[in-house]
Amino acid sequence: MYVLELAFSPSSRRLAARSAHRQRLVELHEQGVLVQAGPWQDGTGALLVFDTDAQGVADIIAADPYYRTDGVTVVALRRWQPVVGAGAAP
Repeated sequence: MYVLELAFSPSSRRLAARSAHRQRLVELHEQGVLVQAGPWQDGTGALLVFDTDAQGVADIIAADPYYRTDGVTVVALRRWQPVVGAGAAP
């Protein structure tokens, strides 16, 4: 699994691109690739959890222009190994 952290800054472009991005997230979730996603409550960014490999996440980021939109910054992409819940190691 991979965790992607985003940071947001005020931008009308980000808000304009958000609807299409969220629709893409729904599609990825339906495909089983996106486990969870959502913004921080204070609106400063978001966290996304993907159940795919590094290339899969790279392809997702490359295909969605939201990640390159003014007001969106990729803070970190890290491999994550849960020990409890979905995807937990035995």
